[in-house]
Amino acid sequence: MGDKINLTLGQRELQGKKVARLRKEGIVPGVIYGHNLDPMLVQAPYNILEKAVRDAGKHTPVHVTIDGKKKITLIKDIDREPVKMRIRHVSFHAVKASDVVTAEVPITLTGEGESAAEKAGLVVLQAIEHIEIKAKPADLPEALEVSITGLATTEDKLTLGDITLPNGVEFADAEVDRDLVVANVYEPAALQAANDAAGGDADEASAEDVPADNGEDAPAAEKAE
Repeated sequence: MGDKINLTLGQRELQGKKVARLRKEGIVPGVIYGHNLDPMLVQAPYNILEKAVRDAGKHTPVHVTIDGKKKITLIKDIDREPVKMRIRHVSFHAVKASDVVTAEVPITLTGEGESAAEKAGLVVLQAIEHIEIKAKPADLPEALEVSITGLATTEDKLTLGDITLPNGVEFADAEVDRDLVVANVYEPAALQAANDAAGGDADEASAEDVPADNGEDAPAAEKAE
């Protein structure tokens, strides 16, 4: 894990349509729930809250302080404006340090540019970008990493089974398919053909548009919120 994320929140009295007044003043409304708590209405200055959201995502614990009381939370929901994508509301889920919690974490490919496949002019495309895991809050990783350096030909691929989980971390679904493809290797010509057919650019090809070597479509990349 990275540096501990701390956030001071104030109690909020305004509710409903009245919170529009807070937003005009640069204050974001929020709520904390869970862990045998009655929902707590909270608020924080936009810039401070936006940084915490950016740093924590939905997988890093946020240590909040309200009126001197400290709680461990995970961000569960972020409501944004549809056009400017400014944060409108944030929901926090309070947890215990001893709780095993579920969180969605990114999958990061490491060793970019170092694989034999890339050196041979082939293209490595990521098929899955996030996966749900479970762990105690202190054990939640910022990301799951898997190296692409062993990829050499279009017959090679990376699967969930190639990911080494940190101590104390498990996949949320104990029966998840470990053969689920995380990354495939493609010939540039195959990507170009797929993009020409779709009227796009070659460097914007997605794995779902290119046939996998077994004749089936490669898994589509998951959408991050």
